[in-house]
Amino acid sequence: MSLERRNQLIRELCDLRGIGDADRAIERGVISIDDFDIAIDFYEEDPAAIYVNFQFGIVSGGRTLRVFRLLLEANLSVYAQDQAQLGVEAETGGVVLVVRGVLEANSDGQWLVEMIEHYVEHGRYWRENILLSDDEMFRHLADGNYLWIRA
Repeated sequence: MSLERRNQLIRELCDLRGIGDADRAIERGVISIDDFDIAIDFYEEDPAAIYVNFQFGIVSGGRTLRVFRLLLEANLSVYAQDQAQLGVEAETGGVVLVVRGVLEANSDGQWLVEMIEHYVEHGRYWRENILLSDDEMFRHLADGNYLWIRA
């Protein structure tokens, strides 16, 4: 993947989603979709992929260790098959999802939109059911009942 292809995918994404200033999005490398900041980037060392980084939200104090354990469990049971990984940013305490999207010859803006919308749904789930849950609900998340993990 090249910088030009990344920029073209971002431009197509902006057109499809009605995001006004594609040049600004390309310059920043970050767009906001449905209240999630999403960074789109590439690495010359991995030309067959595009990397999409989702910011899901901040873990409130006292919950980081439990949330981190839930993230690790989700990585093993859900995200490993998608070439995606959840984690916590050390500096901010924010939950992030990094997705490695494999580029095919027909990967275009629509493909990128569909991938982003899929993981935005995951972000909503994490935000609403784990990050913003009340204390009583949160206590029950780590009781060994793993029904909360849904793809």
